Amino acid sequence: MKTAFLFPGQGSQYVGMGMEFFGKFSKAKSIYDAADTALGLKISDICFLGPEEILKSTENAQPAILTTSIAILQEVLPFVKPDVVAGHSLGEYSALVAAGVLDFSEAVKLVKKRGDFMKAASGGTMAAILMLPREKVEQLCKDASRIGLVAPANYNSPGQIAVSGTKEGVEEMCKLAKTAGGKAIPLAVSAPFHSTLLTSVQAKLALELANAKLNNPEIGFIANVTADYVKEASAVRELLVKQAVSSVLWEDTINRMIKDGVDLFVEVGPGKVLSGLVKKIKKDARIYNIENTDTLDKFKTEVK
Repeated sequence: MKTAFLFPGQGSQYVGMGMEFFGKFSKAKSIYDAADTALGLKISDICFLGPEEILKSTENAQPAILTTSIAILQEVLPFVKPDVVAGHSLGEYSALVAAGVLDFSEAVKLVKKRGDFMKAASGGTMAAILMLPREKVEQLCKDASRIGLVAPANYNSPGQIAVSGTKEGVEEMCKLAKTAGGKAIPLAVSAPFHSTLLTSVQAKLALELANAKLNNPEIGFIANVTADYVKEASAVRELLVKQAVSSVLWEDTINRMIKDGVDLFVEVGPGKVLSGLVKKIKKDARIYNIENTDTLDKFKTEVK
């Protein structure tokens, strides 16, 4: 049996996430305490108490999700260890902590700055395009870019691709997608994530990553940008910089894991978005999401 741990990205947050782990497990509590200390901010209170408007703001959501994911990870690792890890967008930083590439305190400071940089970015939006193959979405993005820049941002699963770009470009893309027989759902986001409109974020992030200590992965780690394994810290750093303006190849990442013999997927962190995506990619996949003590207990019982 090969096991993959998957880590969620922004949008998976909710008020109260991780509170059970904080109250019940000393290792999980120590992660929240470490995050509060590293940030000089009670990110634990934001996770547990909100309010929602404060939690979902990009500069808070990103460190909050990372902290919760790694706190939960502490209680999963004694039971089963992963052969390979990956994370969706922001979740890639959680995966890198799990793979031993980043120290948690370093990672939480990085994603706080990443969130700050992204909040400061403006002038764009995103939409989810459903029921169209990727080749069609890519062509329609090129057609819509005559009106305004728009490109695929997240290849999430068959028939579900998020696009990102200028307001005009995304609106035109939505019209073209509907005409082509697809569905288009505007997304409530604060910036055009994973598009070249975030070049300013990329440049700032590159400076932060240049000063961060990264180790070579201790276990298999698959990057968003390439959907392939990365074995050197220098390559990880380079790909994290590219990730800010590049598509997240999530469907390709899961297919790579399946090809390599992964037969158990474990989503570690708040929500179950990634579990749903895995099921769309492989209907009979064994997938568990662990976000509270009930789901942890279920996982321990069934997998044992």
